Amino acid sequence: MRIVEYDGQARFPREPSAVTVGSFDGVHRGHRKIISRMVSIARQRGLRSVVVTFEPHPRRVLKGGVSGPLGLLTTLDEKVELLQAELVDMLCVVRFTPEFAVRSSDNFIRSLLVGEIGAECVVVGYDHGFGRNRSGGGDELRRLGNELGFDVVEVDEVRIEHEHFSSTRIRSLLAEGRMEEANSFLGAPYMISGTVVEGEGNGRTIGFPTANILPPDPHKLLPKAGVYAATTVIDGNAYRAIMNVGVRPTVSSLGVTTVEAHILGWSGSLYGRELRFSLLRFLRDEKKFDSLDALREQIEKDKKGVEL
Repeated sequence: MRIVEYDGQARFPREPSAVTVGSFDGVHRGHRKIISRMVSIARQRGLRSVVVTFEPHPRRVLKGGVSGPLGLLTTLDEKVELLQAELVDMLCVVRFTPEFAVRSSDNFIRSLLVGEIGAECVVVGYDHGFGRNRSGGGDELRRLGNELGFDVVEVDEVRIEHEHFSSTRIRSLLAEGRMEEANSFLGAPYMISGTVVEGEGNGRTIGFPTANILPPDPHKLLPKAGVYAATTVIDGNAYRAIMNVGVRPTVSSLGVTTVEAHILGWSGSLYGRELRFSLLRFLRDEKKFDSLDALREQIEKDKKGVEL
């Protein structure tokens, strides 16, 4: 997949393309249905398949930004990895600025989608809208499609057991620690990625060294505080891990939320490495233990849960 950045000037060739547009936060199963349909149409018609997305997330720019973390399901790097798995030819990352935000949907479609990318087919979800005030919905697309010569394909809604798909719903499941349900909506395990940084060394003192993960984006959503079964890949090998998300009340009084993982079967330094963890299921709530021995005993129990 070719990755290109668009900041008002195209640095890629115009080519007949099938295109879809969206933030695609989480690249969940609803998103994947749209992207899969777009890729299929591109192959059938000999077109380039193109996903257009935005960075930073528009909500960080619109209406003066946000006062706290956005709760993003995917960082840009995570989104790239998930889109690569969908066999997309090109990802166009639009630099979303206040100046870009005021562009009309008409201008966006004419200049970028058709004029610079070369859209001959635009694939969108049933409730899609883009451009200023999300005015670029199905009717607008069809009007411009008739004028500019591109087809519009709308993809029906995806539901699980009659439940509506949305990134908002997935966030609420993660906030409740309902990891397996969230993963069902996502279509893949929820990811937490970041650089391994130096911690306080408390894990090593009790025989369970941990990798302390610093997510690259403060807007990345962390799930409910607690302990999770996870997996990670290091040097091409898969490892199971116990991940703790929370303030570590037994060993720290700072009250700062951290992400750390004890990786089963791994020994050696990981400082400075970029790791990506897939969270499989919630094991237990975070709690303060009376002693380090009690914490050690609980981690031994957690290991059995991870190994299942």
